[in-house]
Amino acid sequence: MTKPTGRTAFVFAGGGSLGAVQVGMLEALLEAGVTPDFVVGSSVGALNAGFFAGDPTAGGVTNLAAIWRGLRRADVFPLTLRSALRWLGSADALFESTNLRQLIERPLPYRNLEDAAIPVHVVATSLGGASVCLSSGSAVEAILASAAIPVVFPSVEIGVEYLMDGAICGNTPVVTAAELGAERLIVLPTGFACALSRPPGGAAARGFHALTLIVAHQLVQDLAHLSGAVRVVTVPSLCPLDVSPFDFSKTEMLMDRAARETRAWIAGGGLSRQEVPGELIPHSH
Repeated sequence: MTKPTGRTAFVFAGGGSLGAVQVGMLEALLEAGVTPDFVVGSSVGALNAGFFAGDPTAGGVTNLAAIWRGLRRADVFPLTLRSALRWLGSADALFESTNLRQLIERPLPYRNLEDAAIPVHVVATSLGGASVCLSSGSAVEAILASAAIPVVFPSVEIGVEYLMDGAICGNTPVVTAAELGAERLIVLPTGFACALSRPPGGAAARGFHALTLIVAHQLVQDLAHLSGAVRVVTVPSLCPLDVSPFDFSKTEMLMDRAARETRAWIAGGGLSRQEVPGELIPHSH
């Protein structure tokens, strides 16, 4: 990996539709004058990191918020007769990535990762389970690979490897950001639905919920691993939360609440505290 010259990295974790909270977090951070030298993202965090890197300003965050507001589940997971036949057939994934590719490609203001306004690094997982950091080449292909949830989307061939969702590998983007030379990490987690009264409806929704629990668990482990090695500040995720990561109907609420709570956290000195937020530790309500 080529180490960037910057010292501060924003790190975007994965989490399905809960990625909307990162937009609110960005809004509050930029209002407070906190900006990164480079960004690192995985899964839906790769999408947010990629868009933010193209325009790392308040205006860019406003545009990212507009993209999220217009996003519907069918835009990513089109439940059609064709997809149903794929479920019953021998396809290697439940959904084609055509819709997701268009969602990324249309508003992205640059073609290759190295062309972004600030350096952006996208984390994916190899078939052997290794973490792969993509820092150059097609931005769309990199983000598609990082978001290629096994079974849901087909893996993406980049170079000599087939890559899949970055959340699957044994580490979360915080480790990669530290390896890239960041001296301060500001982590934007998505958290998980800790206040559900019953399991999310449908197999896909339950699978997404399980994935967010895995991401949160990995993140806590990696934050503990990095303790003392670099300065790590983690923006608290929303808690209590009863929104499934497969539910795209609560975007406005998630963004607004995240912005409001992040502002309060910053005002309370959050940026000076290096701690693992209790919201990421397994719990229930």
